[in-house]
Amino acid sequence: MRDLRVGLRVDVDTFRGTRLGVPGLCKLFGELDIRATFFLTAGPDNMGRHLWRLLSPPFLWKMLRSNAPGLYGWDIVLRGTLWPGPVISKHLERELKQVVTGGHEIGFHAWDHHAWQARAERWNGEELHRHLVTGFERLSDVLGQAPTCSAAPAWKTTSAILQMKEQLPFRFNSDCRGDSIFLPASDDGRRPMQQPQIPATLPTFDEVVGRGGVTASGFFDELLGLLRPGQLNVLTVHAEVEGMSRLAELARFITSARRLGWSFVALGDLLEPDAELPVCRILKGAVPGRAGWVSCQEGWRP
Repeated sequence: MRDLRVGLRVDVDTFRGTRLGVPGLCKLFGELDIRATFFLTAGPDNMGRHLWRLLSPPFLWKMLRSNAPGLYGWDIVLRGTLWPGPVISKHLERELKQVVTGGHEIGFHAWDHHAWQARAERWNGEELHRHLVTGFERLSDVLGQAPTCSAAPAWKTTSAILQMKEQLPFRFNSDCRGDSIFLPASDDGRRPMQQPQIPATLPTFDEVVGRGGVTASGFFDELLGLLRPGQLNVLTVHAEVEGMSRLAELARFITSARRLGWSFVALGDLLEPDAELPVCRILKGAVPGRAGWVSCQEGWRP
């Protein structure tokens, strides 16, 4: 029997995404009886500090192509530029707790999303430990339960990060792009680490829109054609996009996919007990439509 499941992960990167996108998605998923995996950001929202990257042509083109100010809102685009960004878990406990109330799988995304995206690969062990443990403990305190999984912001991870995550009680991680569930290899490329990786397989809204003639309104039609029966299908939606301006289109996409026999599940539901997983290295790669390097499963081609 062909597997017709889509693993559904929600990345929550910002204050505005938590305040507005999380409640919208929780309401929609409740109406559709869907359980998803929410990767939550706990600390300061300094995402506006990415503006310096406008000096990079690929990032500037992405911002223009996706109409970032119109898509995300100026408060996201400028957040944390002239003053420290607000701590999400301090001001938005009620919104974060809606994820627990909705019965969704709880994942740790970041303490400071911008800092991770900009500097994580250069952090020493103390800095990395502080970021991971501070965010993990803060979410555990706010939610009354510990996150059971994690996802690196912008799919940026390293061997040092993976080793540090093994000290936390994560059932799995979703730190890279790829095409199958696997165990990441240690530095020598042979010994497996213990926490499986469930990679994202499908492109995101901002990667696709404006490329190859794909419009914002046509993105989900394009996405429907990318689902592959019998293979791993993991879709990443963002609270700042599909949870807000594209919420109605996400609802129509899910309804259309269900008519074709697809179901939507939390990522942890894709893990098969006692399954023998391949061991793969995680390498730096590139994803069309995304600026900068991305962690990719060895052998995967976008």
